Amino acid sequence: MKPSPLCNLLWPLLAIPLQAADWPEFQGEGRQNVWTETGIIQAFPAGGLRQKWSSPVAAGYGGPTVAGDSVLLMDRPDESHERIVCVNRETGAPRWIHAYDCRYVQVGYGYGPRGSVTIRNGRAYAMGTMGNLHCLDAATGKVIWAKDLMASYKVDLPIWGLTNSPLVEGNHVIVQASAGEEGACLVAFDKANGAEKWRAFGDKASYVSPIMIQQAGKRVLVAWTGFRIAGLNAGTGEVYWEIETRPRKMPINVPGPALNETGDRMFLSVFYDGSRMLELDQTAPKARQLWARAGMNEHKTDALHAMISPPCFQGDHIYGIDSYGQMRCLDPVTGDRIWEDQTATAYGRWSTVFMVRHGDHTWMLNEQGDLILAELSARGYREISRAKVIEPTTPLPQRESGAVLWSPPAFANRCVYLRNDRELICVDLAE
Repeated sequence: MKPSPLCNLLWPLLAIPLQAADWPEFQGEGRQNVWTETGIIQAFPAGGLRQKWSSPVAAGYGGPTVAGDSVLLMDRPDESHERIVCVNRETGAPRWIHAYDCRYVQVGYGYGPRGSVTIRNGRAYAMGTMGNLHCLDAATGKVIWAKDLMASYKVDLPIWGLTNSPLVEGNHVIVQASAGEEGACLVAFDKANGAEKWRAFGDKASYVSPIMIQQAGKRVLVAWTGFRIAGLNAGTGEVYWEIETRPRKMPINVPGPALNETGDRMFLSVFYDGSRMLELDQTAPKARQLWARAGMNEHKTDALHAMISPPCFQGDHIYGIDSYGQMRCLDPVTGDRIWEDQTATAYGRWSTVFMVRHGDHTWMLNEQGDLILAELSARGYREISRAKVIEPTTPLPQRESGAVLWSPPAFANRCVYLRNDRELICVDLAE
C-alpha cells in the first residue's frame, strides 16, 4: 500500500528541528496516522519487545509528540494544575516542565488534558481542557505567549472539556474554542503573539482537532464542529464549503475524518449518528454528501458508529472500530459491512483501538495496553504479533479491570512512545 499523499540529531540551543523520523503533532505529520519509517520489525522477536526507558508523568488522555531530541505531552498532576512536560527522546530524562493553574469545572472524565502538543519551528503549542492555550519555546519551556479562552470568550464548554490539539498552518494557530454565542467556535490566532486573526461559526465545539487537506490545488482547512463540517481558507477564515452534521442527541464526534488516498472522499463516523461519506470536488473547493447511514441505537448500529478510535482508508476499503469495540471493514461506495472482528480489543462500550498504517501493515494500541501488528484486508483481520507493553491505568468502572488506556501512541525514531497515568515509555521497534 502506498503511503497517503498527505504525509509528507543535534539539538540547537533554542530550536527543535523536525526530522523525517518525527511525530510532531497529533496523529503524526499531516494528522493522517501514517508511519513511513523504514527498518521496522515485521514481527515481534521471540524474546519480546525491548523497553528503552520509562519516565514518570501524571494523568492525561492526550498522546505524546516527538520532535528533534524531545518528547512532549500534557498531564494533570493534581486538581489545581495542568502541565506541559518535555523529556529527552533517547533517555526519558526530564528536560523541562511548564505547570499552570487550572481547575476543572463541570468536566466529565476529568482525569487530565485531552490534547497533544504541536511542535513547529522550535515552538510548542498546547491547549488544555479548560482552554489554556500556550505557545512555548520547545527547547526551554519558556512561555512566549498564553491565552485563557474561558476568560477571553463565552465558552460553551463541552461535557468533556476542550480537546483540540492546536493546528499550526502558515502564520496561524487554529483551535475550536466553542464560543458559538460570539461566532467563535473556530478561532485562528497569530502564532507569533497570540492575537486573534479570525473566527468562524456560531456552533458548540466537537472533540475533533482541525486538519489540513489538499483540494483543487489549494490547502484547505477542514474543521468539524458540533454541528457542521466545513472547508475553509486557513489564512482568512473564508468558508469554501460546509455540510450540516447536527447530531440527534448531542455533539459527540470524537474521531476526526478519514481521507482516501486520492483525496476525493472523506469519511465521517459518530457514536450515536453513524457514518456519512463526502465527495470532495477536485476542480474547485466544494463538497457534497454521497451517503449517510445510522443504526437504531448504539447496540444496533449500521455501517460504523465510531467513538474514540479514528477510522481510516486502506486501499479500497474503510476500517474502523464500532461502538463496542467491533473492528469493521466497509465498502466505501455504499457503507456496507464486509466483515466484523472482535480480536483486537475486548467487547465494551467505547472499547478503543488506535490504528496507525505502516506500509502493508497496521500497528495498533488497544485499551488494554496491547501493542498489535496486524494486516487488514477485505479478506479479514490477520494478526501477526501482540505484546502487552503498558498497563491501563485510567479509571473506568465499566471495565472488568476497572481501567483503560485511551491515549494515542506516537511512532518515531523506529520506536513507539506510549503513556498512561503514571509513566511515559519508549519501546524499540527497529529490526
